[in-house]
Amino acid sequence: MKARSAASCRDVSCIALAVCLLVSLVGDAAPRTSAASFTLFESGQVRPLALAPSGNYLFAVNTPDNRLEVFKVAASGLTQLGSIPVGLEPVAVAARSDTEVWVVNHLSDSVSVVEVASGGLGGAVVRTLLVGDEPRDIVFAGPSQGRAFITTAHRGQNVPYDPQFTTPGIGRADVWVFNANALGSSLGGTPLTILTLFSDTPRALAVTPDGSRVYAAAFHSGNRTTIIHETLVPNGGEAAGGVPGPNVNFQGMAAPETGVLVKFNGQDWLDSLGRSWTNDVKFSLPDKDVFVIDATATPPAQLGGTSGFYAGVGTILFNMAVNPVSGKVYVSNTEARNDLRFEGPGTLAGTSLRGHLHESRISVLGTSGVAPRHLNKHINYGACCAALPNAENDKSLAQPLGMAVTSDGATLYVAAFGSSKIGVYSTAALEADTFVPSTANQIPVSGGGPTGLVLDEARGRMYVLTRFDNAISVINTTTKQEISHLPMYNPEPPSVVAGRPLLYDARKSSSHGDSSCASCHIFGDFDSLDWNLGNPDAPYTYNLNPIATAPPEFGPDPTFGQDPNFHPVKGPLATQSLRGMANHGPMHWRGDRTGGNDAESAQPDSGAYNEAAAFAKFNPAFMDLLGRNAQLSAAEMQQFSAFILQIVYPPNPVRKLDNSLTARQQAGKDFFVNTQSFFHGSCESCHRIDPNANPSAGPFKGFFGTDGRSAFVGTAIFPKTPHLRNLYQKVGMFGVNYPFGFLPPDPFLGDQVRGFGFNSDGSLDTMLRFNSGFDFHPTFNSVGIPNTPAGHQAKLDMGEFLLAFDSNLAPIVGQQVTLTASNSAVAGPRVDLLIARANAGECELVAKGRISQADVGYLSVGSGLFKRDKQAHLPVSDLVLRQLVATGSGALTYTCVPLGAGQRIGLDRDLDGHLDGDERAAGSNPANPLSCP
Repeated sequence: MKARSAASCRDVSCIALAVCLLVSLVGDAAPRTSAASFTLFESGQVRPLALAPSGNYLFAVNTPDNRLEVFKVAASGLTQLGSIPVGLEPVAVAARSDTEVWVVNHLSDSVSVVEVASGGLGGAVVRTLLVGDEPRDIVFAGPSQGRAFITTAHRGQNVPYDPQFTTPGIGRADVWVFNANALGSSLGGTPLTILTLFSDTPRALAVTPDGSRVYAAAFHSGNRTTIIHETLVPNGGEAAGGVPGPNVNFQGMAAPETGVLVKFNGQDWLDSLGRSWTNDVKFSLPDKDVFVIDATATPPAQLGGTSGFYAGVGTILFNMAVNPVSGKVYVSNTEARNDLRFEGPGTLAGTSLRGHLHESRISVLGTSGVAPRHLNKHINYGACCAALPNAENDKSLAQPLGMAVTSDGATLYVAAFGSSKIGVYSTAALEADTFVPSTANQIPVSGGGPTGLVLDEARGRMYVLTRFDNAISVINTTTKQEISHLPMYNPEPPSVVAGRPLLYDARKSSSHGDSSCASCHIFGDFDSLDWNLGNPDAPYTYNLNPIATAPPEFGPDPTFGQDPNFHPVKGPLATQSLRGMANHGPMHWRGDRTGGNDAESAQPDSGAYNEAAAFAKFNPAFMDLLGRNAQLSAAEMQQFSAFILQIVYPPNPVRKLDNSLTARQQAGKDFFVNTQSFFHGSCESCHRIDPNANPSAGPFKGFFGTDGRSAFVGTAIFPKTPHLRNLYQKVGMFGVNYPFGFLPPDPFLGDQVRGFGFNSDGSLDTMLRFNSGFDFHPTFNSVGIPNTPAGHQAKLDMGEFLLAFDSNLAPIVGQQVTLTASNSAVAGPRVDLLIARANAGECELVAKGRISQADVGYLSVGSGLFKRDKQAHLPVSDLVLRQLVATGSGALTYTCVPLGAGQRIGLDRDLDGHLDGDERAAGSNPANPLSCP
C-alpha cells in the first residue's frame, strides 16, 4: 500500500502534487517484491553517484531497480525528478552535461547513453554500447574530456577478438575507449581502441583534472602468493622439509599431505617459515596493479616502461581518486594476509589469523612510488575478541570504497562500506602517515553500507549512496553530520534487505571492527586467493554426506580406501564464491559445512541437502576467524542464509548468445557426458548437468556441475564434487613444476597475472592439465586415449566446454539493444535474437523507452506480440512496435531479463497491479513523481 494515494493529491497544483507524490514515494520505499520476481546478483557499485557539471542535478544508479535516478539539487536539499530505465545491474554513472549521462550496466555488458529531458523530468536511453564482460567503471578524459574510458573483463560475447584463454602471458583486463562525440554506426558502437592491461579483471578508473591521464586499477590484483602442489612437498611434515607444522590436531591425529602457500618477497618464494621454494615456481607475478594511460594519445595508450604502472598497491583494489592539486592518486584497498595460517585460538600452533585477516588501507601513488596507509593502526591485534561494542571497534573503518578530494586538495573523504561511515582525512596527514584514527573524523550514515560519494562544495554538502537500504544521505561537510536521507525505490524482497548487512558489517562481525565475511567473499563472490584456514585446535569429524558409488567392478568401497572424513588441518584451499549455493547441497570444498552431521539422525545423507543447515555451520567462523566475541544468534544466521542463498551466478560470458556450442565445445560436452572416463562413470555422472532438477527450488533449480555428493578424485581432502560454473574466472596462472597425467612439468613461463588457477587449491594452471587428471583413471587409460593425439584433442575440447559450462541463467539474460528510427538495419537482427531466445524460454523480453515523447514499456507475451504498460491498450505485434519507433522518432531499449522479472521490469514496477503507464497518467507512479494527472 502507498503511504498516500494519488487521489488525495488531485486537488492541488502540479508542484504541490510533486511534493505529495514524493512523500508517497518515500513512504513506499520499503521493498515488497517477492523473491520469485527478483534475481539477486549482488553486483558491487563502483561510481554510483555523479553531479552534473552545472551542479544542479545529481544522478544515482538504482542497482536493484535497473534505473538511473535524477535529483534536483538546491540549497534546501534534494528533490527527486525522474527515474529512467537502463540496463541490468547499473554500477557506475558519469555525466557529460546536465542532459547527457552515461551508465555502466554490469550484468548487461553494456553502457547506456541517456538523454535526460530538460529540467531532469524523465528521459530515455538513446544509444546502448556493447562492451566486454562485466563492465564496472567509466570516466571521461582526453581532448575536451571527449573520450569515454570503460573497464571490462577480457572476455565476453561482445568482444571483437579471441580472448586467448589458453595462452600464457595474456592480460585479462580491458579498457574500452570511445569517442563520445562519434560513437560509430555499428551495432554496439565503434571503440577508438581496446587497451588490454597485464592484470586480472579491472574495476576502478580515475582521471587527472586536465583529462590528460587516466588511471586504471585491477580488482583482484593479488599479492604475489601462490601454491606449491602437494606432489612437490616431501612427506613427513616440517621436519622433512614438507608442510609447516603442526601436522596433527590437538587429538594427535595426523593431517593429510597438502600443498604449501608461498609469497614472493622480491627475490624468493618463501613459505610461512621463511623457507625458499623458488625452484618450484615456474612463473613470475609482477603484480602490476594500477596502470597509467595517456588519454590524449591517438589512440590512447598505456605509458611505456615503469611509468606505465604501479606495483604492490594492494590485494583487492576498490576505488581511486586524484588529488587535484598535487596529482597524487589515492587507492582504497585491502591487503590480505593469506600467506599466514590457521583460524581458531592458535593454542597448538602458536599462530592464528583470528581477528587479523586483512588490513583496510589507502595507498598513495606518487613520483616516489607506492605508500600504503593502514587505516586502522589503532588496533591491538595482539588482543582478541573483546565484547561488542567497544572503543577500538568504534574507531575502525572497514572495506574502503568510493572517495572524493576537496578542490583545494586538503581533505579526502572515503566511504567505509563495512563500517557505515565516511572517513575524513587530511591528505597531508594521510600521506605522512601521521593521522590518528578517531571517531571525531568519521561521519556515520544512517542507511548503512556507503559505496560512493560526491562533493557539492558550493553548498557545503556531500551526497552518499547507502547500499544497505538503497538510499542517498546528505551530509553537511562543515558540521560532519547527516542532515537528510532519501530512499530510492527498492524492489528487493525484505529477506535481501534484512540479510545483506550480515555479509558486510564489520562492526557487528568482528571485535576489532575491521573484518567481515565480505573481506574474502568480495561482494558475495571470491577473492582469487588461497587460504590455509585449518584449525589445529578443532576435532576430527566424520563425513555423513552421500558419496557417489562406484560401479560393481571396482568393489564395494566408494572411497577406494581414502579417508573421506574431515581433519581440521586441511591445508590451503581457494576461496569459494557465495554465489549459487542454493540447491547444491553441502558447502565448501570438502562439504564439511553440512547438515548431514546434525545429531537428530545418525543416518548418512540426513540433512546433507539442506543448504540453510549447511550455511549455519559457518557460524563458528565469526569467532575463530573474524575474532568476534560470540557467534551470531540462530535467528541472525537464518536471516543471513535467507539472503545469501538468493545470490545467483551471472550468465556464462563464453557461451554464444543463442546458447549453442561451437564445434569444439560440443565435442567436449559429448566426451564429458558420454565417455566412461572415471571410476563412477562419465564426468557427468558426478558433475551433473541438469537445469531442470528439483523444480520446487524455483529460480534456483538445477544442477550445474554437482548434485551435492562427495566423490573420490585422488586428492587428500576427499572433496565434494564441485560445481563448474565459474572456471572462466580462474584463467591467468600458467606454469607448474610437476607432471600431471601425461603432461610434463613446464619450463619457466615468465610473467603471469594470477597466482592461483583451478582445482580446490588452485594448483592446476590450465584446463588441459585440469582435464589430464583423467590420465590416472584405469578405465580411461585402458583404451589408450590419453597419450594419443585423439586423447590430447579430447581434453582440449573438454576444456573449451568447461569454460562455457551451463549456468542457472542463459547467456542472453541481461543482453540489450537500443532501436531508434535511424538504426533499424543494424539493431533489427539483435532484436530478432532477443525475441527468439525469449520464445525459447531462456528469458523474458522487455522494451523500455520513449515513442513520440511519451514514456513507454512493453513486455513480449509470445506469438510475436508485445503488451503495453497501459491496461486499455491491446498487445501490438513486433512489426507494429518497430514501426512506432520509426515513425515516432523513438528510442526503445530491448532487454532480456531473468524469467519471472518481465512483469516487474517491463510493465508494473512496484507490482501493485496498476501498470506503470496508467500510474504515470494518474501522476502516481514512483518512476516519475512529478508528472501531472
